[in-house]
Amino acid sequence: MSKTIRDYEKLAVDIIEAVGGKNNIIKASRCATRLRLVLKETTNEAKEKVSGLTGVITVVENGGQFQVVIGTHVGKVFDKVASELNLDSNAIEEDAPKASVLNRIIATMSAVFAPFIYILAAAGILQGTLILINMVNPSFSNTGTYEVLSFMSWAPFTFLPIFIAVTASKHFKTNMFIAIACCAALVSPDWAAIAGRIADGESIRFLGISLAETTYTSSVLPPLFLVWILSYVERFVEKKLPEVVKSLFTPLICFVVMVPLTILAIGPLSDGLATAIANGYNYLYDLAPAVAAAVIGGLWQVVVIFGVHWGVTPMCLANYDMYGRDTFQAFQTMAVIAQTGAVLGVFIKAKSMATKNISLSAGITGLFGITEPAIYGVNLRFKKPFICGCIAGAVGAVVGSFFNIAYYAYAGLPGLLTVVNAITPDNSSSFIGMLLGAAISFFGAIILVQVVGIGEKVEDVQKEAKNVKSEEVNPVLTAGNREIKSPLAGKVIELAKVNDPVFSSGAMGKGIAIEPNDNKVYAPFNGTVEFVAETKHAIGLKSEDGVEVLIHVGMDTVKMNGRGFDVKIAANSKVKAGDLLLEFDRSAIEKEGYSLITPVVITNSDSYDHNTLCVDQEVKNGKAIINLKELSIQS
Repeated sequence: MSKTIRDYEKLAVDIIEAVGGKNNIIKASRCATRLRLVLKETTNEAKEKVSGLTGVITVVENGGQFQVVIGTHVGKVFDKVASELNLDSNAIEEDAPKASVLNRIIATMSAVFAPFIYILAAAGILQGTLILINMVNPSFSNTGTYEVLSFMSWAPFTFLPIFIAVTASKHFKTNMFIAIACCAALVSPDWAAIAGRIADGESIRFLGISLAETTYTSSVLPPLFLVWILSYVERFVEKKLPEVVKSLFTPLICFVVMVPLTILAIGPLSDGLATAIANGYNYLYDLAPAVAAAVIGGLWQVVVIFGVHWGVTPMCLANYDMYGRDTFQAFQTMAVIAQTGAVLGVFIKAKSMATKNISLSAGITGLFGITEPAIYGVNLRFKKPFICGCIAGAVGAVVGSFFNIAYYAYAGLPGLLTVVNAITPDNSSSFIGMLLGAAISFFGAIILVQVVGIGEKVEDVQKEAKNVKSEEVNPVLTAGNREIKSPLAGKVIELAKVNDPVFSSGAMGKGIAIEPNDNKVYAPFNGTVEFVAETKHAIGLKSEDGVEVLIHVGMDTVKMNGRGFDVKIAANSKVKAGDLLLEFDRSAIEKEGYSLITPVVITNSDSYDHNTLCVDQEVKNGKAIINLKELSIQS
C-alpha cells in the first residue's frame, strides 16, 4: 500500500467490479477500517483481485462477510459503494450464504455497534478527561461547567438503546421509526420511576402479570432482541392487514405488542443473559487475574484479525452498567498499545522508506486505538513484529493485573488515549498499574522488534530503489538471464489487451497472455507449486531462482467451480519444466461463454526487468516467451 490513493470513488467502483458486480452484493456496511460485504458468491478470484487493488491492505473472509481492509479512509469508499448499490433498496436475503450461528451473532454485533463506536469512544475520552481535571483540581467537580460536560459524556450511554434501534433496524430490515419508538419507551423516565417503585417493594402488574424492576438505560441485549423480534412481528402484521390501513395500524400494533412484551419477558431474560456473560468473565478473572490478563493482552489482536472482536461489547457494557468498572478493556488496551509499539519498532528498524512511511502512518492511527492498518499493513506482513506485539501485550497486561487495573469509563477504542479511564479515587493503584503496563507493552514491543528483527526482504529494498530518481541512484542489470517458457501452445498476445482490468493494468504483475489452441498446461520452469485454486482454473508457481508466476486459464472461469478442469499436480509439489500441470475442457468452457485467453503473469515482476518475446506469434509449449533480468542497485 505504498501508492497514494487519489480517487476513492474509483476504488469503490473497482471493488464492486472485482467481487462480481452489483448483482453479486447482498449487503454492504463498514467499521473503522473495513468495508464489509455480504456476497451471493465468493470466489478465490474476487479475493485475489480486490487484494491487488491499490489502497486495499488485505481481504479477510469471516462470518459470512467479505471484509476489505482499507484503513481510515474506508468511509469515503463506503459512501460511493452505498451510492452505487442504493442500499435502501430491498436485498434478497434468501441468497445470502448460510453462516454458522456464532458467525451470524458476530456479524450482527459488528453491524449494530460499528456505526456508532466512535460516538461511544468520544464520550469515553470526555469522561477520562474530566477524571484527569478533577484529579488536578478537585473543586472543578462543583462547577456548572463540570455538570454540563458530565451529563454530556453519559448521554450516549444513557440512550444507547436508541442507537441500537437505528443500526439494528437496518440490519434486521424493519421500520427504523417503529424500532426507535419502542426503544425510546424503554429509556423513558416514567418507566425508570415505575421500576424504582418495584425495586422498593411495590407490586405493579400489567394485564395481571407482575412487572420486573429491570431498567434499560445503557442496556445492550434487551433493545437488540426487541428489534430482532420486531422484524418478524412487523412482517407478520404487514401480511395480514389491508393495504388501506397498514400505514397507521402496523406501527400501532407493533408498538403495543413489543414494548409490553419486552418489559414482561424479553428485557428481564436478555438482561439476565448479559449479566451471566459478564459474571462468567468476572469469575475467571477473580480466579486467576494474571492468566486472564496474559490471554487477553497476548491474544486480543488475534481476535481482531478474524473480525470477531465486536462479540465482547455487550459484556463490557454490562460490566460498566452493573459494577461501574471493567477489567477486560484495561487488558485490551495493553494488546492495542503493544501492536502500536511493534509497528513503530518496524519504523525504526526498516531500511525501506516505503516500509517506514506506512509504519509511521499505521503507528499514528494506532495511538487512537485503531490497529487494523498496523496489523494488516505491516505487522502481519512481516510476522515477527506481530508476535513481538503479542508477547509485549501479554507481559504488560500481567504486570497491570498485579495492580488490579480496571477501566471506570467505557473506552470505545482502547488505546494510549484511554489509559486515563483507569483513574478512580477508590483504586489509586489502577492508574499506576495502567501506566506501567502500557509502558512495558509499548516500549517492550519496540525493543523486541529491534532485537528479533522484522525479516525485511532484500527485494523490498530493491523494488523501492528501482523507483528512485535516476540522478540519485542508477539501476543496472545483472548479467544472468532467466527464461520463462510458454506453459501452453497458442498465440501470444500483449497482457494490456486482456479484457480484465486487474490483469491488463499490470496490478497483478507484468507478463503476457496466450490464446490457446490446445488443452494442456505445462510447467514453464523447474520449481515448486505454490498454490492450486480450489476451482482448479489457476496455478501459482515459484521457480528455483525465485520467479513467481501465475497461470490463469481463461477469463471468469472461476465461476465454473472446477468443472472442465483436471489438475495433475498438488500444492507444494516439485515440478520440472515441461511437466503437465492441468488439462481443461475447451468446449465446456466456451459453451459457458467464457474466454480461453490465459494470462501468464510474473507476480513479483517489480524485481525484474522483463522482455516479452513472440508477441502476436503462434508458439508451442516449451518455447521461451519472457526473458527476465534481476535488478540490482549501483550508486
